[in-house]
Amino acid sequence: MATVPAGAAECFQHSVHDMDVDSGCFGAGSGTQLNYGLGFLEREFGSELMSLNAVSELLEKVKTETVSVEEQVLTECSSVPPKISASLSAAVEVRCSLENVLQREQCVSSELQQHLQGTRLLMDELGQTFNHVDSMEKSMKYLKCLHYIGELSASVQQFLMTNSVWEAIKAVESMAALDSGLNQSGCSHLLDFLRKTLCFWHNIIKEQLSSDFENALTQLHWPIVSTTSPSATPPAGQEVSSHVEELVTQLLALQTSDDLISQRASASGQGPSSSPLQAPPLCLPIQIMLQPLKKRFRYHFCGNRQTNSLSKPEWYLTQVLIWMRNSSPFLMEKIQPALDRAGVTISAQVELCRGLMSLVQEKVASDASRMLYDDVLFCHLVEEVLQFEKELRTNYSYPAVLPGLLHILLEDAVLQKWLSVEKKMAVEKMDAMLSAEGAWTSQYKDISDMDELNAPECAEIFMTLLQVITERYQALPSPAAQLKFLELQRELVDDFRIRLTQVMKEESRFPLGARYCAILNAVNYISTILRDWGDNVFFLQLQQAIVSLGEQEVLGGLGMMEMGRLASLEGSLFDGLLSLLDRLKGEMLGRLLDFLMRDIVEKARLYCQERWLSVPPQQDQSTMSLSSSACPMMLCVRDRLSGLHQSLSRPLFHLAWQGLADRLDKFLYRDVILSNHFSDGGAAQLQFDMSRNLFPLFGHHCRRPENFFKHVKEACIILCLSVGSAVLLKSVLKQSDQDKDWDGPKDSPPESTLNELGVYCLSPCDVLILLNLRASLPEI
Repeated sequence: MATVPAGAAECFQHSVHDMDVDSGCFGAGSGTQLNYGLGFLEREFGSELMSLNAVSELLEKVKTETVSVEEQVLTECSSVPPKISASLSAAVEVRCSLENVLQREQCVSSELQQHLQGTRLLMDELGQTFNHVDSMEKSMKYLKCLHYIGELSASVQQFLMTNSVWEAIKAVESMAALDSGLNQSGCSHLLDFLRKTLCFWHNIIKEQLSSDFENALTQLHWPIVSTTSPSATPPAGQEVSSHVEELVTQLLALQTSDDLISQRASASGQGPSSSPLQAPPLCLPIQIMLQPLKKRFRYHFCGNRQTNSLSKPEWYLTQVLIWMRNSSPFLMEKIQPALDRAGVTISAQVELCRGLMSLVQEKVASDASRMLYDDVLFCHLVEEVLQFEKELRTNYSYPAVLPGLLHILLEDAVLQKWLSVEKKMAVEKMDAMLSAEGAWTSQYKDISDMDELNAPECAEIFMTLLQVITERYQALPSPAAQLKFLELQRELVDDFRIRLTQVMKEESRFPLGARYCAILNAVNYISTILRDWGDNVFFLQLQQAIVSLGEQEVLGGLGMMEMGRLASLEGSLFDGLLSLLDRLKGEMLGRLLDFLMRDIVEKARLYCQERWLSVPPQQDQSTMSLSSSACPMMLCVRDRLSGLHQSLSRPLFHLAWQGLADRLDKFLYRDVILSNHFSDGGAAQLQFDMSRNLFPLFGHHCRRPENFFKHVKEACIILCLSVGSAVLLKSVLKQSDQDKDWDGPKDSPPESTLNELGVYCLSPCDVLILLNLRASLPEI
């Protein structure tokens, strides 16, 4: 390797230093530059810092990089200025265009302002002219309308002077039409003049026609108030009938203006106020016909006459029904044909009923508010109103869409009073019926097959009370009000159930007593009736009303599942009460059966201790007799069944004897059969006691009583098998028990063998136990 002389190396170092200073690559005058240079030399030469060849290579490399960098700098400097110049030129052009546009906008704006200032005065002058024209046009119309009203008024006067009633009515109808057309007008003075003119001429024509119509009705002996011959109408000449028909037609033509005037008077507070339930106004002929009836009604029932008595609402209610009935033939023969020929769809009978109903509604509303503090008078009024409403809808074909009297009973104060009185009266009746002498005896006890429910008198009276309440509120037009009465009925049923429970606890010491059985019959009777009500159309409608109205509080805050069951008709309104009554019935029936079994078990004690092993075999079963130790038990069962049959209703007795049979079957199987060993004679005697004596006691109530003693019947079959059959059966059962763990092919199951013998209830293990109780079988 060639070695660089010391002088050359020093010269190279100075050259590098000068290059760094001139090029500025490392930053002039900085210690960092020196460090960078030294580090660069160290990386490039390492230990060969003094090598000449390395210096030559480095110098060439630096020159090449310098030339490349200079070319890049020159290229960039030559390409940037044209682009920047083009951008600046475009910006200058846009700025000039924008300045031109702004100058044009200022010019146009100044010209527009000058034009507007020039036309403003013209617009003001035109506006004043137009307003003057409008005012003149309105004045002309006002004067024309005023002149038209004067012409109509003059024509009405002229027509009345010439007795041209039809023409006068047409002119009045034109006034009424003009009044309706000007209803939204702000000309208050013109409207007031028109309405006063209309009212003036209308009243004159109405008074004239009313007077003529009243005279004609008088000739026909109206009103017909006599009750001697309500169906007979007095004969009338053809002239009178034709005159009545003409007057009816003219009054109907005057109806529009009359309704308009009545509405104006009602709105201004001068006429009778209209209620939300008020129907359209009555037709004028019927209004005139009602005047004498109204006078009679107010004279007798709204003054100081003795007939105006709070305690006798039936007087005016009956009188109104009599007027309706007596007037019907007259209306159908004299008035209805005229209405039909006039082309109006009005029923004279219905219109008269509507007019009379307005009198009755006013009277009932007044009396009801005065009776809120007298329960007796209030109850009587409600009864009479309900009866009146029923007869009105049934016998007089009064439309259901028209209001009757029931809406008066739905007012808050009256409805709450009604509910409180119903509850108070019902509780008093419950107290009286439960304390009555014959409360716990059936009304039909001396009549055989008359009442299979065998309900005591108190239960029948209570359910009749609920039925009467239902009939009272069933006709109400409001489902919400009906639901309130339903809740009251539910409260009464629950109250009566609690009372029955209290009496039952007092009688529970001797469940076979007549009163205990009567309480059980009452519970069953009430639950049966409530189940029937659950399928009744009326209560199904109430059920849907609860779902639609969301009245969950009526049923004690039902959850979504219960509401869903009601909506799908899977449940009923009385499910909660029925569950409580069924639980009470189950508890009472269980207590009764427990008492019976204690009595029977006491009587069967000797029979349980019978020595069945020592009973000799009997060759002839016809010579066998009942075991002497079984006689007390059999007599007890017979007497108790007979007593229950007389005391309990048929459905309850059916449940009772079946429950007794089930408990007796288990008792005999456990305490008589499984607790003893049997000889062949003992098994035969047991079967004789059961099949010929016990089972027939229940045979009066079913065809095959042995099916209710399955354990005893099947045990007797096993105990009475012949020795060979018993041994074979025992071996089969044991072999089957040993083959349970065997995986190979098995014989038929032992149950099939038992079924062939008539054994279905006992298991193979039970049969083995019974076979082991037979003393005559050898050990296997």
